[in-house]
Amino acid sequence: MQSSTSSNPASSWLSVAAVGIGAFALVTTEFLPVGLLPQISRGLAISEGQTGLMVTLPGLLAALTTPLTLLWARTFDRRLVLCALLALLAISNVTVVMASDLWLLLLGRGLLGIAVGGFWTIGGTLGPRLRPEQAAKATSLIFSGVSIGTVAGVPAGTLLGELFGWRVVFSAAAALSVVVTLLLWRTLPRLPAQAGAGLTMLAEVLRLRKTRVGLVAVLLIFVGQFAAYTYLSPYLINEAGMSAVSLSAILLGFGAAGFVGNLAGGWAVSRSPAWTLIGTALLMGLPMLLLSGAASLAPAVVLLVMVWGVGFGLLPIAMQSWLFAMAPDRLEAMGAIFVSSAQVSIGIGALAGGLAVDHLGVPSALMLGGTLAILTAALILVSQYAAAIQVQWNPQR
Repeated sequence: MQSSTSSNPASSWLSVAAVGIGAFALVTTEFLPVGLLPQISRGLAISEGQTGLMVTLPGLLAALTTPLTLLWARTFDRRLVLCALLALLAISNVTVVMASDLWLLLLGRGLLGIAVGGFWTIGGTLGPRLRPEQAAKATSLIFSGVSIGTVAGVPAGTLLGELFGWRVVFSAAAALSVVVTLLLWRTLPRLPAQAGAGLTMLAEVLRLRKTRVGLVAVLLIFVGQFAAYTYLSPYLINEAGMSAVSLSAILLGFGAAGFVGNLAGGWAVSRSPAWTLIGTALLMGLPMLLLSGAASLAPAVVLLVMVWGVGFGLLPIAMQSWLFAMAPDRLEAMGAIFVSSAQVSIGIGALAGGLAVDHLGVPSALMLGGTLAILTAALILVSQYAAAIQVQWNPQR
């Protein structure tokens, strides 16, 4: 029997770290196709655009799964829910390893989408529950799993894929999923469902005008990110002429920059979530636009990818903190809205990028991504000034 984490600070930080490792496992698995896309495409004799569905399908299913998670898991201990979702991740990876055609491949990735949607709905909101007195720091640690997954998981997967093949990489991901499931079971305390976790609260949060503005911002920036990021490897190999070794090194650098962004994000959002998110969108969008025309300049390509990586590392905590500030007493409901809209956007982004790549070439995906990220910064800036004007004219509110 495990006790409440509030009485044991060391135990509570271990619990936070375990959720962060779960995030690492999910992010690594979700985005492995980014580095392995050319290999998988060749191995199954399908186009790169079709292979991009490995990112599109999980995103769409995660979005559909998110509100359903609030329904089926309404009364369940969050510890049990997270363990079940990580076990499903293991099954997903095994299915991908066994895939002999596009349809079985997509079945495995569909199971991943269910796991992703459920995990981020529940796990992404646990920082304030596990360490209420240090909520921003705990949330940053959980989301560091996203950056570490990009730093270590995706580049390591790309390198292992070059050495041993993509099926070996997904086999390793399946083994990691099992280990993380056991770790969560061992370290998490009992976490009963809280008020505000059901679909009724979801509807109440959606009725807030500022929530709808937030949804548009999530849509724009995540569509932009994954329209471009899904096809970063083809850009670096086919447009910039990078070798497989250079590709792994650049993806590693992208992830390392993301880790720096994640660490900075915990500090920045404690001062202003909105302005942090505006800066994040600019750090992502401007490099994407510049990369679309800089393929022949290797040093510039590397530098721009690193700046983009910093912005990507900032994105999860900046966006979630901005949204959570809108409804601090309805964290799971707002978390579900964030996860659902973000995952829809990931799927749409990968699909839009694939269509752009297949019809207009890889640089067009980067141009699309950069434009949408810049529009996100403009939207948040306008919403900030509109809110300030409203307060000026209605000071009692």
